[in-house]
Amino acid sequence: MKNLILIFTAFLSLVIFSASAPKDEWVSLFDGKSFDGWKLAEHPETFKIENGTIVVHGERGHMFYEGPYMNHDFKNFELKATIKTTQGSNSGIFILTEYQAESWPKEGFEIQVNNSHTDWRRTASVYAIQDIKGVTMKDDEWFTMGIKVVGKTITVSLNGKVVNEYTESASAEKPKFRRGTIALQGHDPKSLVYYKDVMIKVLPD
Repeated sequence: MKNLILIFTAFLSLVIFSASAPKDEWVSLFDGKSFDGWKLAEHPETFKIENGTIVVHGERGHMFYEGPYMNHDFKNFELKATIKTTQGSNSGIFILTEYQAESWPKEGFEIQVNNSHTDWRRTASVYAIQDIKGVTMKDDEWFTMGIKVVGKTITVSLNGKVVNEYTESASAEKPKFRRGTIALQGHDPKSLVYYKDVMIKVLPD
């Protein structure tokens, strides 16, 4: 009986948080100290926390936001993260996706994080859908990536400047917009990437 009460209390707290969570305000998805609210898939050791920063370095892996805010189910929103890449590193931020235990996420869109990897698709590409070839950010320097989703349009900005905008294609081969969560990617053992200040602002549907 005691266990049932604890489970019900936890569930009630989740419902209350989700219902009362602010909209049109920035909410942090990473507390800087733990992976609370995140579910690490495939190779969890790829992700570590150092000095309030998510360090991504290791075998392919993804960490999915599965926390209580909006029940990790987003449609229209702005997301921002402060990122630092290193020479030859590769990563990405998945949006409108869902938890997947292994392999590359099949749902949603990947916004590329790559300034010098051999893959020519550079930072801010909507990966393999609307790609950017030119390098706009530098390794070993912090930059801010902003991702805005409204309706069926994704707008990506770097340090406040819009560099890519994609609107859903009618092509059956292109992914369709859906509700979903956020994920950070660990790409390969040679990639070292840092994330901090991962924040989201929910916009009206």
